Amino acid sequence: MQSIEELERDLKAQKIANIYLLFGEETFLLETNLKKIKKLFGETIKGINYITLDEDTVEKIISDIETPAFGFEKKLIIAKNTGLFKTGAKKQKESLNKLRDKLNEYIKENIDTIKESVIVVFVEAEAGKSSLFNTIDKYGTVCKFEYQKPNQIQRRLKSICNLYKVDIDNPTMQYFLECCGTDMQDLINEIRKLIEFVGEGNTIKKEDIDKLSTKKIESIIFELTDNLGKKNTQKALEVLNNLIYQKEPIQKILITLYNHFKKLYLTKIAIQEKLDIITSLELKPNQTFLVNKYKQQASYFTEQELFIIIKELIDLDYKYKIGLIDVNIGLESILCTYCS
Repeated sequence: MQSIEELERDLKAQKIANIYLLFGEETFLLETNLKKIKKLFGETIKGINYITLDEDTVEKIISDIETPAFGFEKKLIIAKNTGLFKTGAKKQKESLNKLRDKLNEYIKENIDTIKESVIVVFVEAEAGKSSLFNTIDKYGTVCKFEYQKPNQIQRRLKSICNLYKVDIDNPTMQYFLECCGTDMQDLINEIRKLIEFVGEGNTIKKEDIDKLSTKKIESIIFELTDNLGKKNTQKALEVLNNLIYQKEPIQKILITLYNHFKKLYLTKIAIQEKLDIITSLELKPNQTFLVNKYKQQASYFTEQELFIIIKELIDLDYKYKIGLIDVNIGLESILCTYCS
């Protein structure tokens, strides 16, 4: 099985396999590499040398492989979300199980013909180990697109900056991730916006990010909590009101606040019990850089204070839903009560 970086190096060197299985959660990088494969393949005419399949049409895959690409040297077949690589499903279609076994044997028996006439790309959200999985891994390329770790994300973003001769130091890059989240598509859009703003030969600074970047609600909740922990009522209310002014749904603000304080409470418990914080908070690989931030904010509060805030947010949600209180007033009341 190849890493994302290995696949990207192969494609950059115009080295293309005949069978691919691309799967995983990092859909932006997956789709980016799929586009590279299509570009390397060259001209495509749908129905002639370019076929797309899904779960409803995948039973045609063997006949599509065998049908010549009239007037073209090769055919490109992209099969998305076929269900062929699901394992352990309660109601896996019997027809898909049979097709998976048949296709596995077909590939093994006809690999030389496949190499001469077709490129097949399977794209799946997830893929469990199976005989078909192993066969593709043996004769072609299997790549799992996992969420990138913080250092991998930073390398990718820095390479984009270097391409445009723009600099950004590590602390600023860390702040950028804290503000803009970890979705690769969003991050690339935001970093390009900053690159264009500062211009070639210049450096992206923290104030540029504050001025130009679209901050995720989770980042703003961190800012609100910082002010809450420092007993700065005015600033905490200002951050809350800015969120409301930006038309962020009030229910989303309430839920995000609840989830945030729940994580701070779990962080507090994990520290006391000497547990792994990443595991306790169920952080994804691209979120591990937030551990220090959670630890810092948890230090502002006692365990009892965090418990009370969580309970008050739950009570507010209930009272808001049955019409006993305006949620804006309720949130402001919780902030003011704590800060006092």
